[in-house]
Amino acid sequence: MTTGEANKPRIGGIGRRVRASSWSSRIAVVLLAAILVALGVQAVQDPQQFLSQLLIGVTNGSILALIALGYTLVYGIIELINFAHGDNFMIGSFIGITVLSGTFFGLSFFSPITGDAGTALKVFGVVFALVVAMAACGLLGMTIERVAYKPLRNSPRLAVLITAIGVSFILQNVGIIWKGPAQVPFPDLISNANILGGGIVFRWKDLFVISLTVPLLLALSYFISSTKQGKAMRAVAQDKEAAAMVGINVNRTISITFLLGGILAGASGVMFGLFNGTTVFNVGFVQGLYAFTAAVLGGIGNLTGAVVGGILIGIIAAMSDQYIGVRWTEIMIFSVLILVLVFRPTGLLGDRSAVQGGGEERG
Repeated sequence: MTTGEANKPRIGGIGRRVRASSWSSRIAVVLLAAILVALGVQAVQDPQQFLSQLLIGVTNGSILALIALGYTLVYGIIELINFAHGDNFMIGSFIGITVLSGTFFGLSFFSPITGDAGTALKVFGVVFALVVAMAACGLLGMTIERVAYKPLRNSPRLAVLITAIGVSFILQNVGIIWKGPAQVPFPDLISNANILGGGIVFRWKDLFVISLTVPLLLALSYFISSTKQGKAMRAVAQDKEAAAMVGINVNRTISITFLLGGILAGASGVMFGLFNGTTVFNVGFVQGLYAFTAAVLGGIGNLTGAVVGGILIGIIAAMSDQYIGVRWTEIMIFSVLILVLVFRPTGLLGDRSAVQGGGEERG
């Protein structure tokens, strides 16, 4: 058999795969277009309701974006999916309610801050809860990296993956011991009243989430792009060995990455509790799964992609809740994810450096 004849089956197989991939992409495009057309029809029929759902989606998506950033930061540095990150978010919400209630494992330290408190006391309580949660979750993130991940840095990926899942279960059980398995209510410190008129719903709670998310995103962007440590993170993300050769402390840089992810998890945990009025021990798994989906949808390994993915997931969930039904929401979220990955396997913004938010694609 000649070389040409031997290559014919291989070439034929490649051709079939290319055609199958082409058809998959076409189907994905058609389905995505159908979804967009359906949303456009709803926007024309009832623009006020559509805009209200859009704002709800942006608000919920902002919280998911902060969580997703923690996933993509860590992945960009050490290519590890930190499955305990969502549970760090849960711990942040528990810290928030602990600070606001003034009790810790049944011991009362000061009077709880309730919805009847004055405006100044409410503002102080929210700010104090945010600061404590961000600091504690940041330190928890660093501790998890040092204790659970650093000793396994040169081990097979499966060992690190199992360890990450194990840490996740440990934190969930800590949550059960701390607050129990039932829902934990947050005090109603932020008004649920509508700011806008004309039938478009945009509440003070929505404004609270967005006005806190935007500065955090800007601060993270500045830190990554303009500070010495941020530049070190970008260097480690590109090439650890080369970064170490020029004097960058790789271990310290990785720890700071986990610190940043934990800070964002703590902030989003408190925001989630105040926005939704409740939290529970397994909220980290659920919201963490959505946030991880957002990171993959936007292109895991890209800061901007994590933000875009989070907001898109929030909008998809809000639109599905209103126009299709709550029980279909998860189906819609993951269906859109699959359709996008079929059309663009690296996510919407490609597989780029997590700590740069742009640049050339790796492959």
